[in-house]
Amino acid sequence: MEANVTTPSDGEDEEEYVLLDLDAVTNLVNIPPNAKYILTGLDTLNPLLIIDDKLKLIGEYEETIGTCIAFTEQDKPVVHEESGPSDANLFSGTRIIDSNQPPTKQVKPLCKLHKVLKFKISPDSEIQSETTKVAK
Repeated sequence: MEANVTTPSDGEDEEEYVLLDLDAVTNLVNIPPNAKYILTGLDTLNPLLIIDDKLKLIGEYEETIGTCIAFTEQDKPVVHEESGPSDANLFSGTRIIDSNQPPTKQVKPLCKLHKVLKFKISPDSEIQSETTKVAK
């Protein structure tokens, strides 16, 4: 997950991207891909993330070391470019989409990240109570 935080400065909107790190949580709980969530307190030291109205997570910011870049992945159709003259090539330089081949993945840089927001299960979360009972 990623959060896009907008903070005004001198009349201009400045965007800051934050990576939401759920690694410590996903080993304990299965989070559905389309789960509803509420993310609050991004401007505080410990933002809250509530998933499906029952899983409460507490976050803590960590600065990244070096350059951290987030990428986006998109499907791109396979394209052939006609280049040389031939009897079958009436339009030199024309691009043709090959529908017989599956699309390839194209990766593009999305943004630079300066902060990672690591989450852990809140002690007062319903899920924390259940996992504690199972561990005993």
